[in-house]
Amino acid sequence: MKPPYHDCTELRQAVIDACLEMNAAGINQGTSGNISVRAENHMLITPSGVPYEKLAPEDLVLIPLGGSPEQQGQLKPSTEWPFHMAILQAKPGVNAVVHAHPVYCSALAMNRQTIPACHYMVAAFGGSDVPVADYALFGSRHLSENIIRALQERSACLMANHGAVATGDSLPRALWRMVELETLAKGYTASLTIGKPHILSEDEMAEVIAAFTDYGLKDSR
Repeated sequence: MKPPYHDCTELRQAVIDACLEMNAAGINQGTSGNISVRAENHMLITPSGVPYEKLAPEDLVLIPLGGSPEQQGQLKPSTEWPFHMAILQAKPGVNAVVHAHPVYCSALAMNRQTIPACHYMVAAFGGSDVPVADYALFGSRHLSENIIRALQERSACLMANHGAVATGDSLPRALWRMVELETLAKGYTASLTIGKPHILSEDEMAEVIAAFTDYGLKDSR
């Protein structure tokens, strides 16, 4: 018997297209990033080490939510599948997770620098800053725990000495957030080289966060 979503070519192709778009936008290099989507009670995730341009829909790996990879003729999943799984389990409203190593996000992550309210677009990630998840070995349970902690009140975070992760209730929303996060990181990094960025107040950010209910790419329901 074929597993659920074995023949869901459209969803699988959407993930491949998002991977190609991610690299074309310059927010990821090679196969260092990975993307997952919720597929009812399963997760579909990119395989480990396969160039995106060579991916076919059947190459995506299907893993039961709350379970572990069952090869059964499938490719090996991304080494980061544990934190993708942890996010989908911890956040029922999240249907897509995008992980990448954007240059400016990674630079701030190397310094373990939170992105403060230096620009109103920080509100796109759910609060008045973008936090940094504590460092842990890639693919480890500790990394999953650290990321879940950082995402408790946020839709994206940096990952210490690693990269970044963005989530969304749809794949386009998660990818949009990753692009916006790298743009924000680039602007913040540039501002630090020419002076001291002015940080918006809590009241100013509260006003922006309230306005963000009708801003930008809309969540699909």
